[in-house]
Amino acid sequence: MTFKPQIKVPATYMRGGTSKGVFFNLSDLPEAAQVAGSGRDNLLLRVIGSPDPYGKQTDGMGGATSSTSKTVILSKSEQADHDVDYLFGQVAIDKAFVDWSGNCGNLTSAVGAFAISNGLVDASRIPENGMAIVRVWQANIKKSILVHVPMTNGEVQETGDFELDGVTFPAAEVKLEFIDPADGDGALFPTGNVVDELAVPEFGVLRATMINAGIPTIFVNAADIGYTGTELQDDINNDEQALAKLESIRAHGAVKMGLIAHISEAAARQHTPKVAFINKPMTYLASSGKEIHSDNINLLVRAMSMGKLHHAMMGTAAVAIGTAAAIAGSLVNLAAGGGQLSEVNFGHPSGTLTVGAQAILQNGKWQVTKASMSRSARVLMEGVVRVPEVN
Repeated sequence: MTFKPQIKVPATYMRGGTSKGVFFNLSDLPEAAQVAGSGRDNLLLRVIGSPDPYGKQTDGMGGATSSTSKTVILSKSEQADHDVDYLFGQVAIDKAFVDWSGNCGNLTSAVGAFAISNGLVDASRIPENGMAIVRVWQANIKKSILVHVPMTNGEVQETGDFELDGVTFPAAEVKLEFIDPADGDGALFPTGNVVDELAVPEFGVLRATMINAGIPTIFVNAADIGYTGTELQDDINNDEQALAKLESIRAHGAVKMGLIAHISEAAARQHTPKVAFINKPMTYLASSGKEIHSDNINLLVRAMSMGKLHHAMMGTAAVAIGTAAAIAGSLVNLAAGGGQLSEVNFGHPSGTLTVGAQAILQNGKWQVTKASMSRSARVLMEGVVRVPEVN
C-alpha cells in the first residue's frame, strides 16, 4: 500500500487574549481549502487534531480546550474601508465539526498583528512608530472591528507591561473597538425584551437577558440555577449533570432567540449562543490563587464555551457583558448596581476584565454604537504546519 506524504501549509501559531489558534493567509491554503466546504473543514480538523475520542488532540495543534481549538483565516479585505477579512473557525474536540457561526474576540487581538506582518495591510496605513489601526471585517458575523496595534521601528510590538488575567506573562496592550456590535440585523434583543422568561425543563422558568452583541449570549442569575458566580472550572466541568443542565439552557435559549428552530439543532451550533451566569460582587479566589475583592469589581460573570466553563472570559462574551451592562434593567445591569454604566469591571475565574460600551435609546429601542476592551497578543511559532493530505 502506498501512502501519500504530508503536505506543508504556511501557518502561524498565535496567542490572542486568553486563547490560542492557528492562523492562515487564505492564499496559502491548498486550493480546495480556499473556499468554504468540506475541503476546508477537513483540513482544519486535521491541523487541530480532531475529532479525538481521547479528548487530548495529541496528534494536532489543538490544546484540548475550547480556548485552544481555534483556527483563523485572513485575507485582504473585499469590503470598502477595511484592511483585512477575518474568518474564525471553532473546531470541536471530539466531533468532526467546525463551527463558523460566530467570532472569537480574544483572537481578534492577534488579527491586526498577523495582517500587518503578512502584508495584508497597505504600507501607507502603518506608522514606523506609534499605533496602527487595522480595520477588520469580521466575516462570520459581518461586523467591523478596529484593532489598535503598537508599532516600534516598523515592526509589530508584542512585548510590554500590560497584564491580562488568564495570561501568565505581560505583553503589549492591544485595544479593540467593536463597531455596532449587535449581531445579525442589528436587533440587540431578538425577543424585543430586555428581560425574558425562559422555560427550561430542568429549572422551570428562568429570568434571562438574551442579547446579540459581540456574540449571542444568554445571561441568567447565578442564584436561580444554584450557583454563586464565584465558581472555578473544576466546580462545573467535572459535573456531567450540571453541564447537561447548562446545555439545556443554551438550547432552549437558542430557540427563543430565533437562532435555531428546535432544541435538537443546538448540537450543530455549539459555538453560539453562549450561556453566562451572573451575580453581584463577592470576594473570591481566582484560579491562580489571587484574591479578587468585591470592592474592586462591579459584578461576577461565569461563561460556558463549547460545553465547558471557560477558564477566563471569551472576548466576544465580554462585549455582550459590557453592552448588557450599559442597558438599564438588564440582568447584567442590575447585578452591576443598575443605572447608567458606560464601563464595568467584572470578575471571572482567572481574575478581572474591564469592558465598556456606548448605548443609546432611540425610538424605544436600545442601540449600541461601540464596545471596547483591551487584550494582548503575540506570535508563538511560525513556519509551516504539516498534515496528511485530506479530501
